[in-house]
Amino acid sequence: MDAIVDIPQINQFIQDLLVWVQAHVLVIPNLVQISTVALAYALAKGSTTGALVILSKVLSGSWGGAWVKKYRDQLDQILIPLMMPMVWLVLVSTAQLAARQLLWPATILGIATSLLTAWVVIRLVLNFIVDPWWSRAVAVSVWAVAALDIVGLLDPTLVFMDGLAVHLGDFRLSMLGVVKALVALVAFLWVANWAARMVEKRLQALPHLTPSLQVLFSKLTRVLFVGVAILVAINSVGIDLTALTVFSGALGLGVGLGLQKVVANLLSGVILLLDRSVKPGDVIAINNTYGWINSIGARYVSVVTRDGVEHLIPNEELISQPVENWSHSNKQVRVRLPFGVSYEGDLHQAIDLAVAAAESFERILTTPPPHCLVKGYGASSVDLELRVWIEDAENGLGNLRSDLYLKIWDLYKAHGIQFPYAQRDIHVRGPIKVELDR
Repeated sequence: MDAIVDIPQINQFIQDLLVWVQAHVLVIPNLVQISTVALAYALAKGSTTGALVILSKVLSGSWGGAWVKKYRDQLDQILIPLMMPMVWLVLVSTAQLAARQLLWPATILGIATSLLTAWVVIRLVLNFIVDPWWSRAVAVSVWAVAALDIVGLLDPTLVFMDGLAVHLGDFRLSMLGVVKALVALVAFLWVANWAARMVEKRLQALPHLTPSLQVLFSKLTRVLFVGVAILVAINSVGIDLTALTVFSGALGLGVGLGLQKVVANLLSGVILLLDRSVKPGDVIAINNTYGWINSIGARYVSVVTRDGVEHLIPNEELISQPVENWSHSNKQVRVRLPFGVSYEGDLHQAIDLAVAAAESFERILTTPPPHCLVKGYGASSVDLELRVWIEDAENGLGNLRSDLYLKIWDLYKAHGIQFPYAQRDIHVRGPIKVELDR
């Protein structure tokens, strides 16, 4: 690889820049204009402080009407960031008009007016970009290009960036080409993500598609759009797509050497979405983890427990290991509550009270109804088991068992039914000799 940088061209660019600065900046009329712009900035900065206080009171609703209260957040995001640059723009524009009326030089004031206008317009348009990082990045990039174009340095800058290049065989890679490729890639990826979100919303609105198919089609659509965006971005900057054959070979080698688990999880995720064995909202238990599926990703399944802990389980484990799906084909789950009563109590009344306790809970279904069965005669108690059905296992089982046991305790205490406790009889065989110390 031979790196070729045009040193004379760089030197010429620097010399032209110095000549431009000496001819257009370091002269008294232009210095006066620069001082005027700086003074306008100081005045705008100071005057907008009080204006922002008044605007904040208006947007807070103390002075504003119903319309202002309704759109307070939108107005707050749009007006407050634009207040200072708009006042600065008005002051500089006024100074420019005054200089032209007096036939004074106004080149710097015109450039400053154009830059501030570009700033205000760009900032106003970027309110439609929600992400703050992308908003700042786009603002800086677009304003830098606009500033270079306004001052007449855009073409020399592009020529300079194109001169910083390296040759990879017959392929020439310049700094300008890299920047163009990044800009095209970001733009096409943004369009692809926007289109994927639109398709995902449309899929979620189709009632005949199950949640698993919605997730599968959404992810396939996003992968397709992103792949097409990358290919189009690469092709748009003049890179031959046949060069990707080397990359695909390297990718296949990487999969064979160290990416088996990643590929296995990706394929397992597709299988999970296709066979619909698990889907978002299902209540599952795997590897001592009990919770409901929050989402199914390309590499893992998110399972949220009742403790609020989110477990990221690789897709491969849900394919290769046994999984308890409590809501696969039917969301109804039976809950068992074993307990015992004393032999001296009324067994029929104890069964009726246990059923009545279960029927008092809204979470417990009436169809099928609760049942209380006699499981056997224990050493100290008659063993009973209350069986109830619920269909919201994601809301927890331990809390339901606790409330049921407490309700049964209160009913049994109120009706005189006793809970047994362990009793031990000691049988002594033969005489006991007791010797007293004398």
